[in-house]
Amino acid sequence: MAYVDGFVLPLPIANIDAYRAMATKAGQIWREHGALQFRECIGDDVKPGVHTSFPQSVKLEEGETVVFSWIVYESRAQRDEVNEKVMKDPRMAEMMQPEAMPFDGKRMIYGGFEMLVDL
Repeated sequence: MAYVDGFVLPLPIANIDAYRAMATKAGQIWREHGALQFRECIGDDVKPGVHTSFPQSVKLEEGETVVFSWIVYESRAQRDEVNEKVMKDPRMAEMMQPEAMPFDGKRMIYGGFEMLVDL
């Protein structure tokens, strides 16, 4: 069954174009190395909650929006292989530098997930 890496991060609204460019390059690299899907979604209806919410999860600040993204792989094993190749890809080196990121990476949350339902 497929495996998914999921991400939620805060993005300054002023950096949307820079993020789109970075994500497009990163997505192309992930796909070249075997990822089945690479999706980046920008917050449209992500209101703060009473107890939990996407904005609260990343400590959203004034002038920011939430990005929700995911990468789909054939399996956990294939994900590990793809990610190893991606992290060794020289094109990723410059994008991984903190000063090159158009968002605060310290507030990004992420994890790997086994597919439970796939309709």
